Amino acid sequence: MNLKQLFNLQFLMFAEMAAGYCLCRFHVLKPKDRSVFSKAVISLFLPANIIASFDMPLSKEVLQDFLQIILVSVFIHIFCMILAELLYRNGAEDRKNTLKFATVCSNAGYLGNAVAEGVYGETGMLYGQIYLIPVRIVLWSVGVSYFQGKADLKTTLRKIITHPCIIAVAIGLIRMIFQIPLPDMIDGTLTSLGRCSTPLIMIFLGMILAESGFSSMITKETMKYALLRLLIIPAAVLGACLIVHIDPLVTGLSVLLAAMPAASTTAVLAEQYGADVRFAADIVVSSTLLSIAVLPLWAIVLNTVG
Repeated sequence: MNLKQLFNLQFLMFAEMAAGYCLCRFHVLKPKDRSVFSKAVISLFLPANIIASFDMPLSKEVLQDFLQIILVSVFIHIFCMILAELLYRNGAEDRKNTLKFATVCSNAGYLGNAVAEGVYGETGMLYGQIYLIPVRIVLWSVGVSYFQGKADLKTTLRKIITHPCIIAVAIGLIRMIFQIPLPDMIDGTLTSLGRCSTPLIMIFLGMILAESGFSSMITKETMKYALLRLLIIPAAVLGACLIVHIDPLVTGLSVLLAAMPAASTTAVLAEQYGADVRFAADIVVSSTLLSIAVLPLWAIVLNTVG
């Protein structure tokens, strides 16, 4: 169990955020530049990252575990969607929708990959990619719909289907299922562009913090969210997996990925759709800070239970 990698990764994320903070504080970048960052991330860097991440081999020996972990991931997201509807019925639209998105969509895509590999090795990385298939579909369909406001079904579906990231998910699934090889130059380009997505997102968050400050980050609302995202949801997942006797590796991986903080893209989408971007940044940063302490504790609990 490599806990050191957890701390190294989280340090890297906050170093990137600090870079954005400093660039804005020293007037190298201006608050209006945030929209450029968010458009570039949503339209290019994240889609490239998604397509590249589906480049994985499939073997008959692990298909049963793959099916199991996909089902667990689907049930986790259904559970989170129900929680989001029950818990956030009231409140301002921009904050309510942000909380719904952050409850359903965690940072399993970036931080989760590293955690899976750090705790469970190469098998964890491979299984983590399978877990993330429903994550990506939900994030860029149900998740995006939270920010789009009230619209007729046809309009909502059109916006979801034509979203660059959901198109990337479809391309990635086709690539994985049919094992379609790409020329090295294209594969390398996708991988290179995809690696830019998280640093740009963290710089984006740092820019927001430079403008809004840290005073609003620790509030009753952000702490209640962190409690739900980091403790209650993964505890429910652990209990359910133990009751139905899910494979220990699948159980451990599912719990760790369910204990991820708010998705970094929460603030990017809040910016894109005119929600309260400062509040979105507050819940991302506060939950990620708290996850530094909580994730190693979950790793220890799972090691004990296993």
